[in-house]
Amino acid sequence: MKVTREQAAANRAAIVKAAGRLFRERGFDGVGVAEIMKAAGLTHGGFYGHFASKDALAAEACGKAFGDTIERLETGRDQAGRDLGRYVENYLSEAHRTRRDIGCPIAALATEVPRQDAGIQASYAEGIDRFIDTLAARFPALAASEGDRGRAILVISALVGGLALARATEASDRALSDEILAAVRDEITKLPAT
Repeated sequence: MKVTREQAAANRAAIVKAAGRLFRERGFDGVGVAEIMKAAGLTHGGFYGHFASKDALAAEACGKAFGDTIERLETGRDQAGRDLGRYVENYLSEAHRTRRDIGCPIAALATEVPRQDAGIQASYAEGIDRFIDTLAARFPALAASEGDRGRAILVISALVGGLALARATEASDRALSDEILAAVRDEITKLPAT
C-alpha cells in the first residue's frame, strides 16, 4: 500500500518525536530502532525508508528537541515570562528532575554526546549555541551588552550542572538531590541584576 507524502511526513515526525523522548530518557545507546519505531506506532521495517541510520535519526531528534525547547523559551510557553528567577525555579524543579524524557535536551544528553558521531555532536553544539543566544535575548539581565553571552553561559552551565547532579543523586540520596536543586536556585538568583 502506497503511503501519501503527508502520511510519510507524519510518520517521520512521529519517529523523531518518539526518538527524542526515548534518547533523553535513556540515552542514545540505551534504546534501539525497533523500540523507537514501536513507540512511534510504526513497524521496524519502515525505519530505513525515513533514515539512513540510527545516528541520522539521533542527529535530527537532537535538533528537534533543541528547536522545541528554544521555541518554548522564545514564545514564553515555559511559563516564566521575562522573569529569570521564575525560569530558574522551573528549570530546577522536582518535575524537571524526574521527567528526563520531556525535559531540556542540554542536561539529558550532555554526557552522551561526546561518545556519539560527528553529526550528533554538531546538532548538539548548534542547539547549545542557539539556546545561549535565546536565553541572553529573553532575559536582558544575562547580557551586559548586545552580543554578550558570558552570563548566559554561566547560568545555563549552573542550571545543567545542578540538574545533572540532582538527577544523579535522586535515587540514592533524595535529601542531597533536593539540596542541590535549592542551592543552585538560590545562588543563581543572587547574581547581580537577576
